Amino acid sequence: MSETISGGHLVAKALKAEGVEVIYTLCGGHIIDIYDGCVDEGIEVIDVRHEQVAAHAADGYARITGKPGCAVVTAGPGTTDAVTGVANAFRAESPMLLIGGQGALSQHKMGSLQDLPHVDMMAPITKFAATVPTTERVADLVSMAFRECYHGAPGPSFLEIPRDVLDAKVPLDKARIPKNYRASTRQAGDPESIERLADMLAHAEKPAILLGSQVQTCRATDAAIDFVRGLDVPAYMNGSARGTLPPGDPMHFQLSRRYAFTEADLIIIVGTPFDFRMGYGKRLSPTAKVVQIDLDYRTVGKNRDIDLGIVGDPGLILSAAAQAAGGRVENGAARRKEWIEELRAVETQAYEKRLPRQLSDAQPIDPYRLVHEINEFLTEDTIYIGDGGDIVTFSGQVVQPKSPGHWMDPGPLGTLGVGMAFAMAAKKARPDKEVLCLFGDGAFSLTGWDFETMVRFDLPFIGVIGNNSSMNQIRYGQAAKYGEDRARVGNTLGDVRYGEFAKLLGGHGEEVRDPADIRPALERARESGKPSLINVWVDPDVYAPGTMNQTMYK
Repeated sequence: MSETISGGHLVAKALKAEGVEVIYTLCGGHIIDIYDGCVDEGIEVIDVRHEQVAAHAADGYARITGKPGCAVVTAGPGTTDAVTGVANAFRAESPMLLIGGQGALSQHKMGSLQDLPHVDMMAPITKFAATVPTTERVADLVSMAFRECYHGAPGPSFLEIPRDVLDAKVPLDKARIPKNYRASTRQAGDPESIERLADMLAHAEKPAILLGSQVQTCRATDAAIDFVRGLDVPAYMNGSARGTLPPGDPMHFQLSRRYAFTEADLIIIVGTPFDFRMGYGKRLSPTAKVVQIDLDYRTVGKNRDIDLGIVGDPGLILSAAAQAAGGRVENGAARRKEWIEELRAVETQAYEKRLPRQLSDAQPIDPYRLVHEINEFLTEDTIYIGDGGDIVTFSGQVVQPKSPGHWMDPGPLGTLGVGMAFAMAAKKARPDKEVLCLFGDGAFSLTGWDFETMVRFDLPFIGVIGNNSSMNQIRYGQAAKYGEDRARVGNTLGDVRYGEFAKLLGGHGEEVRDPADIRPALERARESGKPSLINVWVDPDVYAPGTMNQTMYK
C-alpha cells in the first residue's frame, strides 16, 4: 500500500520547504493536525494568548529575518481576531501567511461551528486569499499563497482549510508538494530612467533622499550607503529604514527634513508612498525635481506628480544609479559642501533647542527625557520597537537605532498593540540581539497579557511603558476641537502599576517617577535576563509636536 499523509502534515511540509522555522498560533479544534505535522517537521509552535498577537508576530518575524512569517488560527473568531494583524502587514508591505481553520466541507452552509466567510473578509487586505478545496491541493496552495506574498511589493496572504480537508489522508504520491517554484523578484529598473536619474544628480546642487521601509525589505542597506556617501546626498530615513546610516554619519540627517524638502532642488523618495506621513506629497518643494523609486508601480506618482518614476528593487536601482553617476567627470558631489553644511546647521539648531527638554529633571517626567535616556541606552545590538501614540511620536524625533534593521514600528496603519508580538518575534529570530520596546500605556493594554508568553518561552526583553494614564494623542485632538472641559471624554485610563503586573507574570518590573532613576532601572532590566517592564510615569499634559501637527486635526 502507498504511504498516506494528512492535510495538516502537508501544510507542515510546505512550510518547511518555504524555510518557515516557527509558527505563531492560538489553538483550536479546526487546526490541530497542523501542529502534529509541525512536530514531525521540526517547526516550533509558539502559542500566544490572542490571535492578533500571532498575526503581528508573523509580520514581525518577516521583517526581522527577511523570510515569510506564518500564523495559524482557528475558524470564526480565531480568524477575525487576526484581521488586525493581517491588515497591518498589508499596509506595511510585510510578507506573511495566515492560515485559518474552517468548518468541514461536508457541512458547508449548514451552520457549522465558527463558520464565517473568511476569504471574503480577507480578500481586501491580502495579496491572495483562497480556500483549499481538497487534501491533495494543500501543499500546492500553501506554496501559491507564499508566492503571491512576493508579487510586486510584499504583503500577506490568507488560506482557509476546512477541517475535513485538513484531517483527511491521501496517498503521498497524489499530493503535489512544490519544492522548486520560486523565481527572483528583483527588478533592476529601466536603464534609460537610471541614466536620467544620473543626469539629474549631476546637475543638482541641493539634493536630498528619503530612504523608506523598502530599503530594509529588500536588504538594500549597502547600496543605499554607497549611493549617499559616494554622491554626497543628505539622507533622511523613515520606517524600518531607520538605522541604514549610523548616527554621526556625515550623510545622516533627522531633524532638518522639513527644511530640506522645502529648499532642495532634487528630492528622491525611495520605497515609501506619498501618504499621510508625507502630507500626500504636498510637503515637497513645488519647484524641486522629484524622483520616486518603488517596488510597486501603483505607488509611483500616486497623490503627487513626479518628474521621474522607477519601478524595481531599491538596492539594484540605487547601485545602478550610483555607478552611472559616479562614472562621470562631474557628478555634482563636489558642489554640495555648502548645502550639507547648511542642513547640518539647521539640524544642530533644532537639536540644541530641544536639548534642555531631553535633560529635564521635571516631575512628572518630561517624555523627551524618557526617550533621550532610551536613546543613550541603546547599543549597536539593540532592536528598538515603538508601540504607541504620543510617546512613540516623541521617540521618532530622538531615538536613533545604531544599526540597519534595528527599528520596528507598526507602519502606516498606525496599529496599537504590535509591541509585544514584535518583541516576541525579534527575540525568537535573533536571540543574540537585545530587544527594547517602548509602549504607550494604552497600546500595552491591548496585548499585554502576552508578556506571560514571553516568560513562558524564556524570551527576555526590556519593556518600557511611558505611562500618562491617557490615550494622549486623541486627548489632544479633543481638547483642540471641543475645549479642555471636554478633553477627557473616552480617553482616560486608570493609574496602573505595570511594573507590578510584570512581577505577577514572572518577569522583572519597576516603577519610575524620578528621571534620575530611568537609566539605573534600564540597566537592572538588562541585567535581570528576564522579560521586563519599566513603568515610567510621564507628564500627561505634554504632547509631542507630531501629535499637535496631525492632519486629522487640521
